Amino acid sequence: MSTLSPAQSAASPSLATPMSANFDNLAVIILAAGAGKRMKSPVAKVLQPVGGTPMLGHVISTARRLNPRSITVVYGHQGDEVRAAMANEPVTWALQTEQLGTGHAVREALPHCAANGVALILYGDIPLITEPTIRDLSAKAANLNALVWLTQNVENPAGLGRIIRDAAGALVEIKNERDASPAEREIKEIWTGLLACPLQKLNEWLPKLRQVNAEAEYYLTDIMALAVAENTAQFSNHPTHPWECAGVNDQAERARAERQYQLNAANALMLQQGVTITDPARFDLRGTLECAANVAIDVNCIFEGHVKLAENVKVGANCVLKDCSIAAGTQLLPFTMIDGAAVGANCKIGPYARLRPNTTLAADVHIGNFVELKAATVAAGSKANHLSYLGDTTIGAGVNIGAGTITCNYDGANKFQTIIEDNVFVGSDVQLIAPVRVAAGATIAAGTTVWRNVEAADLVLNPKTQMQKTDWKRPVKKPK
Repeated sequence: MSTLSPAQSAASPSLATPMSANFDNLAVIILAAGAGKRMKSPVAKVLQPVGGTPMLGHVISTARRLNPRSITVVYGHQGDEVRAAMANEPVTWALQTEQLGTGHAVREALPHCAANGVALILYGDIPLITEPTIRDLSAKAANLNALVWLTQNVENPAGLGRIIRDAAGALVEIKNERDASPAEREIKEIWTGLLACPLQKLNEWLPKLRQVNAEAEYYLTDIMALAVAENTAQFSNHPTHPWECAGVNDQAERARAERQYQLNAANALMLQQGVTITDPARFDLRGTLECAANVAIDVNCIFEGHVKLAENVKVGANCVLKDCSIAAGTQLLPFTMIDGAAVGANCKIGPYARLRPNTTLAADVHIGNFVELKAATVAAGSKANHLSYLGDTTIGAGVNIGAGTITCNYDGANKFQTIIEDNVFVGSDVQLIAPVRVAAGATIAAGTTVWRNVEAADLVLNPKTQMQKTDWKRPVKKPK
């Protein structure tokens, strides 16, 4: 059984072999200070979710896979919220109090980096960047002691910085669209925003940047011209996949990144683990998904947190699974919701069933339509097939729970336990008033309220009187 993580699912399988390099001297700098006004959201741009994880979290996770010497995040807009959301990440924070451009942002990070080695510049709003791409980029800069730009040819380069080359194809300059001539705007090769460069060179070049552009900012792109003037070696690399450098600046672009992320995750599950996914366009992973052989997933299913599916598990349409494990051979029928539960082998759950946290089912358990379990333990072979609530309950083996049965576990202040031992038969429309124990082999008649413990093999029923009137006439509507 193998696991698909968010970082792994961001990329499709690749046969490319990255250049080798020792990344002990790699300093990763992630720019994440922008306001993101076009998102039109109170949530900071880099905290907007893709695959259930903030975009910045994806970038940090991918960078960590290189085992760099350091990761520095440059933050600014809504900085307290950004730092709080990433509190568990082992990164260094560099505050950019004024957003004066990309060159200024990198300069703010340099005091947190060693003087020597290679800097890798990433962006918190480019969440789909893959490990092979940034590994190749960093390795090339380290091996050649050069400035290496990540460039890409795109059909619509509007709004992006154009790569200017000389007649021999050598890199000369990067022109921001506002500063480019009409002819330069026709160029299809753009800078993706990512680069790798010797730290020594960055420390030399960044203080030389000037605000001589339409936006009066310090452009990181201007170091290309400085490198040309000094005859410093510089090269371009291309991303492993065409989709991975797409920046996210508004909700439409976030939605496109989300769908690409999910398609990548589905492809990885199908190609690497042999999972049958009915329609990859209707699949959502918002965490990690661990699958064994012959797992099948129908349409519109959502997987959150960490989900583990064993051999031959079948997940029906419109299921939502969160932080749960499903053992071999179990069927989850459509519209089943499972959160924080462990389901045994060869169970049948749903349709429209809900398993809430701290629920554990043994093998061969049946939980049917509109049945809800919370903090419940159910032993092998038991079944609750219709319209029941079983909370704070321990159920033995071979128990039948009739339709409409509920455990009354809450007195308005405290929760209490219901214990139902092996081979108990519970009829329909039964209320069990906790705390209560029903001993092995007992039978609870339909419509019974149980508020005292039941001894083994007893029959329990409440006295009832049925009245019947002859010649009864139903009421009829009065004429209008």
